[in-house]
Amino acid sequence: MSKKLVAYFSASKVTEKVANKIAEAAGADIYEIKPEIPYTTADLNWMDKKSRSSVEMSDKTIRPAIADKDANVEAYDEIILGFPIWWYVAPTIINTFLESYDFSGKKIVLFATSGGSGFGNTVSELQPSVLGADIVEGKLLNRADKQTIEKFVETL
Repeated sequence: MSKKLVAYFSASKVTEKVANKIAEAAGADIYEIKPEIPYTTADLNWMDKKSRSSVEMSDKTIRPAIADKDANVEAYDEIILGFPIWWYVAPTIINTFLESYDFSGKKIVLFATSGGSGFGNTVSELQPSVLGADIVEGKLLNRADKQTIEKFVETL
């Protein structure tokens, strides 16, 4: 049995709730990816082209700083990585996280929450940040009930 870590970024607590359910169902450890500067409601206003999230997502080279780098990923075989979908892809803070560690030889399974879009180009946009790892599009888990979470964990 491989050792699993659920790592997640959640700006509004939606993804956090799903991550906690996955960690419990999988018997996995959990790690929150926290931005060095937390996102405010104004930062997340996708209708404002000058909001922090809009600026970050319009320039894919931006790497928002994370609060710490103590995820200890080397201790895990599989990383279950969750985030909200922003502009049809993962927020660029996920690239920051992936570029902060050596994931060589590890399996990374993605899960996401979204108000309306799917994974889009997420895997292809994250792959350059995690060379040497097997990154897999997992599942969109909006309002996931216990049965849905258990089915997702069975596929890991």
